Amino acid sequence: MSDTPHYGDAFARWRAGAPSWQAYTRHRFVEGLADGSLPHEAFLHYLKQDYVFLIHFSRAWALAVVKADTLGEMTTAAATVNALVNEEMQLHVGICAAAGIDQATLEATAERSENLAYTRYVLEAGYSGDFLDLLAALAPCVFGYGDIGLHTAATRSSDKYTDWIETYAGDDYQGLCVAVGELIDGALLRRLGDGYADLPRFAQLQARFERATALEVGFWDMGLRP
Repeated sequence: MSDTPHYGDAFARWRAGAPSWQAYTRHRFVEGLADGSLPHEAFLHYLKQDYVFLIHFSRAWALAVVKADTLGEMTTAAATVNALVNEEMQLHVGICAAAGIDQATLEATAERSENLAYTRYVLEAGYSGDFLDLLAALAPCVFGYGDIGLHTAATRSSDKYTDWIETYAGDDYQGLCVAVGELIDGALLRRLGDGYADLPRFAQLQARFERATALEVGFWDMGLRP
């Protein structure tokens, strides 16, 4: 997948070992964003579910601050929480407000089972595992949306979902992906050493990454079913 951006060594290895990655980042929902064929009702349904998802996702990144070993790790995790709460979630608020859906309605959204399965999987990885377990579960969302943002920006044939696409293709979000990639690479080297990719522990983290990626596919599937 040479068209996929480089967000670090660990991500490249995890992506290569994740059979679900292509199904996630080139899903029919994603292609519908690029060509404008995605029904607006489905998009708004997805945004409402994703808003709830991001609340839990932000909590998971806040947990990463607690699990971190160094100030540098804490700083990147805290910056990610800030980006999620004060930037990404505000995109959802703005788009939904324009469609007549206020923030109170967003926050009252009942979680679909696909949403519940994914968010609780990520949080469980943090509660029962260590910093690396948590990062492996968090990584598909961060990196996948960076990949999807660049892909949809390069292939779009409609301006229908421009605000969403430009958010994830933009320099701020792409910079976040690079920072998280550096965080993960550094965390692996710090805890497991130079040969981390050959250790059984890395295979465990690979499995976590793949599981979270498969749950992302389920989230897109859910998005197509308002």
